[in-house]
Amino acid sequence: MDIVRLDPADNVVTATRALEVGVAVESTTTRALIPSGHKIATRDITKGEAIRKYAQVIGYAADDIAAGDHVHTQNVEFRNTEADYDYATDLRPVTPVPEDQRDSFMGYRRENGQVGTRNYIAIVTSVNCSATAARMIAAHFTPEVLADYPNVDGVVAFVHGTGCGMADAGDGFEALQRVMWGYARHPNHAAVLMVGLGCEINQIDWLLDAYGLKRGPSFQVMNIQSVAGLRKTVEMGISKITAMLPLANQATREPCPASELKVALQCGGSDAWSGITANPALGYACDLLAAQGGTGVLAETPEIYGAEHLLTRRAANRVIGEKLVGLIHWWEDYTARNLGSMDNNPSPGNKAGGLTTILEKSLGAAAKGGTSPLMGVYKYAEPVTARGFTFMDSPGYDPASVTGQIAGGCNLVCFTTGRGSAFGSKPSPTIKVATNSQMAQRMADDMDVDAGTILSQGTTVEEKGREIYNLFLKVASGEMTKSEAQGLGDYEFVPWQIGAVM
Repeated sequence: MDIVRLDPADNVVTATRALEVGVAVESTTTRALIPSGHKIATRDITKGEAIRKYAQVIGYAADDIAAGDHVHTQNVEFRNTEADYDYATDLRPVTPVPEDQRDSFMGYRRENGQVGTRNYIAIVTSVNCSATAARMIAAHFTPEVLADYPNVDGVVAFVHGTGCGMADAGDGFEALQRVMWGYARHPNHAAVLMVGLGCEINQIDWLLDAYGLKRGPSFQVMNIQSVAGLRKTVEMGISKITAMLPLANQATREPCPASELKVALQCGGSDAWSGITANPALGYACDLLAAQGGTGVLAETPEIYGAEHLLTRRAANRVIGEKLVGLIHWWEDYTARNLGSMDNNPSPGNKAGGLTTILEKSLGAAAKGGTSPLMGVYKYAEPVTARGFTFMDSPGYDPASVTGQIAGGCNLVCFTTGRGSAFGSKPSPTIKVATNSQMAQRMADDMDVDAGTILSQGTTVEEKGREIYNLFLKVASGEMTKSEAQGLGDYEFVPWQIGAVM
């Protein structure tokens, strides 16, 4: 099989291997070298005419394109979308799995009723000025020190580059506070130490007051200025966490229903196969999870641009759909104010993999959400309370997006990639799904699932989706992912920085 056609209405097909000039493609022949994953015109397309893939518009012909031509950035232009939105017109109700037949995993049930998949102690910083102190404290707790606490997965410092030089109100400040609250109360954390400097805009005490956080043996705070310097702060931090370790070690895994899983749906380093193999398979896994009463959280608002009209049709009601459209309009204004474009994606790597415009990328990315109804739309890092398929506002930058999803309560991350993104996260482990078998084999130490077999071996999307869903349960029960095995996750905490730096 040299090509893949996704819909009879499409005027392009995708090459499954590199094709030389003169290769027969449907009713025409190639007129140029076509890289694997790239598009070929199946008929003449006049200048200004829509290019169609997935039965949707992905761009417009910048020049006349002849049948057999390579269709890519050299002859396709992007235009802003002008969608007429429908709401709740494509609802496919989920058939719930009966309670007594639901799957389970071995998780950590917390006192507040939440369920974790890992058991970390977190050091959360309020400002970049306390980042070094936090890292020094965490560095003390080596595998040798933790050997006496087998139920503790590690001590992790969540540090960032902001927290001061910002307004003490507004989108940026509120987003950072939601991130801090989300990590402070995350079910994958058995205990938390918050470390600040003392004079920063992002005051820890404000966070405690705003979110009702209470100090206790497993939740403590301190400021470098109050403790009297870096060295004493590190010493005190080590002492506090040493006292937390026996408490954290008391946590043990117990059977928990799959409904307690909240999975961040992510993609990065995408290619032309993302929307054909890995993303639809993850979407099927998301549907299986929704039937169990669990939650899938799609994000990356700029990377559903051009596909949002498909999601509004799946919104459970008009209010949810309009909330999503409001995010799209905010991003159009945000990028325009900053002299950017919604088409700043695809990245160079995405384009090398065959993706031409953000519209094409978005249509593939949206497939991660499966087919079940859209049950909720959330701000960045806002607690996700609805069950089923949901959406969270975030940038397309993977570390910032995943940080928001984890802050919202996601206790697992599933990340599809075609180019080979080396990403991992803490405290929620990341499952990596390869879109093509060549990359899966080349980066075998990084990829947990090879969805490329959908093309290379004829595996169905449903079979691969079931494999991904089953891996959710195994990883949630403690099975280590490839990214965890390599120690990823200590530097991937990146709160989205919105607004002026002053």
